[in-house]
Amino acid sequence: MTGETQKNNPLHGTTLKEIVVFLEQHYGWEKLGSLVRIKCFTDNPSVESSLKFLRKTEWARKKVEELYIRTLNQVKKKMGQQLPPAH
Repeated sequence: MTGETQKNNPLHGTTLKEIVVFLEQHYGWEKLGSLVRIKCFTDNPSVESSLKFLRKTEWARKKVEELYIRTLNQVKKKMGQQLPPAH
């Protein structure tokens, strides 16, 4: 990816662990499990088990990343700042 593309990527520089921790702190495991229906969020959830599953399962990782972007946009909007739209 080019530098310009990365500049417009809201996930650039954010690790999967940071995403999972942010979402868990923002929503809690129960709500997170209802928003993204995957077992690692509902059955004895932990950051480590979630990372292990998400690193192997692209469709689930994509759903979590999309939720992160939406949530971050909502938080920024509440603070009066809007992130550029994800492509």
